[in-house]
Amino acid sequence: MIVAVPAIGQAESSAVTEPPAAAAASRDRVLPPTPPGFNAEYLRNPAPRYPLIARRNGEQGTVTLRLLVTREGVPVQVSVEKSSGSAHLDGAALDAVKTWRFVPARRGAEAVEAWVLVPVVFKLEGVS
Repeated sequence: MIVAVPAIGQAESSAVTEPPAAAAASRDRVLPPTPPGFNAEYLRNPAPRYPLIARRNGEQGTVTLRLLVTREGVPVQVSVEKSSGSAHLDGAALDAVKTWRFVPARRGAEAVEAWVLVPVVFKLEGVS
């Protein structure tokens, strides 16, 4: 069995948009943003394809991607934060996550643009 899935519960968030009003800035210090979500069942984000050459070479590992997610839940900047050590696995993770949709970060009731770290695990089951 081959597994290529996002790890659950690993997110980092920092809002990148600031409301202009002084009152809103004061409120923002009190309410930290909740990070964008990518684990919701209804998002139906497909797991990355495990590259055939990576399988043949027995390549496994975790790719950590850094994404800027818009208020609409769309990733607009995607980069490798930490490589798996395999260009094949890193590329497959990048290709897949660029198409995903996210639950946007929130500051109170307002959706905000935010960064999130998404770990994607590639593991060949049954291989020692």
